[in-house]
Parts: sequence; C-alpha cells; structure tokens
Amino acid sequence: MSAWFDCTDDVQRREGLAAAVTAVLSGELVVLPTDTVYGVGADAFSPAAVARLLAAKGRGRDMPPPVLVGTVRAAAALVEDLGPDGQRLIDEFWPGGLTIVCRAARTLAWDLGDTKGTVAIRMPQDATALELLRETGPMAVSSANLSGSASAMTAEEARDQLGESVSVYLDGGKVAGGVASTIVDLTGSQPRLLRRGAISVGRLREIVAVTAGADAGQL
Repeated sequence: MSAWFDCTDDVQRREGLAAAVTAVLSGELVVLPTDTVYGVGADAFSPAAVARLLAAKGRGRDMPPPVLVGTVRAAAALVEDLGPDGQRLIDEFWPGGLTIVCRAARTLAWDLGDTKGTVAIRMPQDATALELLRETGPMAVSSANLSGSASAMTAEEARDQLGESVSVYLDGGKVAGGVASTIVDLTGSQPRLLRRGAISVGRLREIVAVTAGADAGQL
C-alpha cells in the first residue's frame, strides 16, 4: 500500500522525506510537489525504475522523462557543456519553471529512453522537492498523471491517476504554479523554444536570443 505524508506538518514532512529517499534508492516511485505541477519521480540512474515510471504513466521509451536536480552543480555533471547561453538561463531562472535540453555527458551510465543523446534538466523552486533531490541525487521526474490526461495540481489528483504504482506520496498542498515548465533546446547553434510554459518567450529573450517556431506548443 502507498504511504501518504502531509508535508505541511513538520513531523510528517521529515518522515515523508525519509520514506521517499528510501523508496527512490530502492527503485520505487515517489510523487512530489514542484513549483509547476506535481511530479512522479524515480532514480534517474536506475533503468528499471525509469521503466517503472514510464509504465505507470502509460508512456513509451519515445517520451523520455526530464531530470530534476537539487543543485546547479548536479546539472553541470550531467551534460557535456552548458555553454554561455545555458549558464545565463540558469543564473536567471533557476530554481524555477525552465527546463533546458542539453547534450548528455557521454560518460553517464543511465537509460532514460530514446533520448538521442540529450537530457532535459530542471531545478524546481520547491523546498520539499529540493530537499529530496539533494538526498537522492538527480531524479527522472515527469508530470504525475497518466499520459494524455490533465496534470495533477494536488497529491490527491496524482493518486487518482497513478494509484498504487507509487510507493510514497508527498502532499505539499495545491501547487502554486499550475503551469508546466518552459522548455528550451540548447543543443543547436541557437537556443530554440520547444514548449511554452511558466516563463514567457519575452522573459527568455531578455536573457538569450531564443527562436520560437510554430511547433513550440501552447500552454
């Protein structure tokens, strides 16, 4: 049976974080609050755990999950090179609602799916998520919903969709953001918007020259 912890209560929050760390390190799934929507996460370096995450959502390997990190240093260790644009975007928007897509470090022993050698990384602005990530290391985290269904704004909405496939639910109340992160691809010669989201194109362009094609998607 899944464990449930109310992270608005200090005692339950501590117990919940400890249980979540144990679950992640054991290859199990955890639901956690972030600053955008609720996420379902697994150890990024456990192929079996990542496969379990994709199966719980009803996703295939053609839709690899992003990776959440607790520090900028952890992010830098996962990629070949952030580059000046990546560093500027991180300095301005992390922690926060920006996901960057970079070339993954070739030395990494992981399997997130059919990534084509890239990795999407974000550092969320949520105290519970950051504390968990700093204990577990990088986690593969996708929105806590069935593929094609509405994103979960509460832990209850996540449980309604994912049920017993998740070992630990960390309930931080309704998320403040409610809008998925903006995604920017840094693998080409110029930053390219892949998904519109929490950070506007205008704000991005105050920092770097982002191109936004018609295929970038809507909120």
